[in-house]
Amino acid sequence: MKTSFFVESEGRQAEEKELIARIKEIWVSEGKLIKDINTLKLYAKPADNACYYTINDDIEGKVDLYE
Repeated sequence: MKTSFFVESEGRQAEEKELIARIKEIWVSEGKLIKDINTLKLYAKPADNACYYTINDDIEGKVDLYE
């Protein structure tokens, strides 16, 4: 089954796969390997233009929800 997930607010839209790609970019830029990501949890908060994330239930971060 193929799925897509979007967050929309005030005429702007963010797609799950784009957010994941940006988070992976950050991960790799820190010298880490994609294969070391076991779990990724996303928390979208449109009011803050933020997508907070947790990797492997340990590492937390944030990316802009809308570019």
